[in-house]
Amino acid sequence: MSPLHQFMITTIVPLNIQGIDVSLTNSSIFMILTTVLIILFLYFGSQKELLVPDRLQASVELVYDFIKTLVKENIGPHGTPFIPLILSIFLFVLFGNLLGMIPYGFTITSHIIVTFALAGFLFVLSTGIGFYKHGLKFFRIFFPHGTPWYIAPILVPIEIISYFSRPISLSVRLFANMMAGHTILKVFAGFVVSMGIYGGLLPLALTSVMTGFELLVSCLQAYVFTILTCLYLKDAVDLH
Repeated sequence: MSPLHQFMITTIVPLNIQGIDVSLTNSSIFMILTTVLIILFLYFGSQKELLVPDRLQASVELVYDFIKTLVKENIGPHGTPFIPLILSIFLFVLFGNLLGMIPYGFTITSHIIVTFALAGFLFVLSTGIGFYKHGLKFFRIFFPHGTPWYIAPILVPIEIISYFSRPISLSVRLFANMMAGHTILKVFAGFVVSMGIYGGLLPLALTSVMTGFELLVSCLQAYVFTILTCLYLKDAVDLH
């Protein structure tokens, strides 16, 4: 079986409403599952409010404090209203990455359409916030204050291309890392089966190491996606 077979979208529950295909696929089911798990994690982790927190409450508080610190360090005091949004993005990407590590799971972040939709939403949101806060002065983002006027013909096109490539780079970075890592895992796992009991010991060891590394990458990519989101919102709030 091809290592790329794990990324195929298959229909689980066929549904058709007025000629529109709204079937539940493995991708949509795992997106729903990701959302449900996040809600349950936050709900049960914040329900008790114990003075001495249990493990679940401590986990929720740890994640919240981590995002709160990330927002304050990268956006500043004006970033407080964005904490719920950034927390949701971080948990969605993190849970989506980690669910793909479960046997027979599906990695929703390994599809460019999912990551691009998320990155596109953040791009439109940050741009809208920029215009709402600064009006037409938001165009100053393409020509930072204090920059010599004579380099404008060079700088402005570069800044425009860089700005509009944000959703592409943000989505491709996450999608490519998750797809590449899972493909390598599948290849090594295939060697374990095909090389037999003794010949497969080395590929098995490598697969175990790669699994640990992929878990680290799953968490790291969620962090990278989140911190870049903070930086884009920082530009929208404070310009350069």
